[in-house]
This record gives sequence, structure tokens and C-alpha cells, in this order.
Amino acid sequence: MTIINYEDFDRVDLRSGTIVKVEEFPKATKPAFKVWVDFGEQVGVLQTSAQIKVHYTPETLVGQKVMGCVNLGEKNIAGFISQFLLVGFSDVNGDIYLVGMDANVPNGQKLH
Repeated sequence: MTIINYEDFDRVDLRSGTIVKVEEFPKATKPAFKVWVDFGEQVGVLQTSAQIKVHYTPETLVGQKVMGCVNLGEKNIAGFISQFLLVGFSDVNGDIYLVGMDANVPNGQKLH
């Protein structure tokens, strides 16, 4: 484990959001979805690629409250621009479960 100070942690911008759109991503090297999340008025809707197909379908994802890191910059993934990192934990097989929250947390709230 690496110890960081509070100022380092404070620079990581983890925000609450709601998944508003999900599409298949056949060009991805590993099975993935294209995911759009509404992070509220200040950040807006951002897109990412997520390898979460084992535990989720597009139908179960739309409307879910999630957490994303919105200040990592953009990354080109198989021709698709990923604008944030969707946050989750691995199960025993390495497949991802998304970090969620209560429905009454407004979009765009920063994790403290």
C-alpha cells in the first residue's frame, strides 16, 4: 500500500452520475460497452468504454447511479474517445462490479 497525503487525494475528482446511454462496442479488444454518464450541470455528460459485460446489460445499466473519475484526461480506445474512468471493484474472477450509491445523491457531487 502506498501512502498519499490529503492534497494528492483531493486532486482525484470522483463524481456521482447517472448512466443515460449504453451501446455495444464491437471494436474493443475485450468485451466492452460504450457508456454515457450525466455528471450534472458543472461537468455534463461524458463518455467512456467499460469492460463490464459479465455482470451488466445495457438495459440494467441505464438509469444506474455510478461513480466516475472525471479528471484523468481523454484516452482513445479503438477509435472511441474515453473521457472518464467508471469506478468499480473486481470479483474473484476479475470481472467488474460498478461502485454505486443511493438514488438521492445528485449528479455531479464530488467524493470527499
